[in-house]
Amino acid sequence: MAGTIEVLVPGGQANPGPPLGPELGPTPVDVQAVVQQINDETAAFDGTEVPVTVDYDEDGSFEIDVGVPPTAALVKDEAGFDTGSGEPQEDFVADLSVDQVKTIAEQKHPDLLAYDTINAAKEVVGTCASMGVTIEGDDAREFKEKVDSGEYDDVLAEA
Repeated sequence: MAGTIEVLVPGGQANPGPPLGPELGPTPVDVQAVVQQINDETAAFDGTEVPVTVDYDEDGSFEIDVGVPPTAALVKDEAGFDTGSGEPQEDFVADLSVDQVKTIAEQKHPDLLAYDTINAAKEVVGTCASMGVTIEGDDAREFKEKVDSGEYDDVLAEA
């Protein structure tokens, strides 16, 4: 490849302006084609910052690799809040359902060390604990204990 560009773009909302335009302008690629492909591949992350890598050749061909947003960004997007709690064990900012935790775990699973959805969910729950987010009305640590005991195996087990 002739070069690589790494940028963060809002899912499904990339445009030829910054940060993409100035980076792609001097390259031989069709900027509009790159933007369209990025938007197609990131549509599921609607507005959430997504890491994207564009590898391009001198002949104008390109490949796009879309990463997964940080777990905290997925939690904020799913729960609908802007910032985590300054005192996450005392001041809670949101509550997620077990289904929302599963959704985040499935989105993030390729980037996690977990080998299944249940363990990926535990990693998501750890992020929730540090942000002041409860799950099913329980403190994230209490919820994790319930997951460890098998209480949510039927919901979190992979289909």
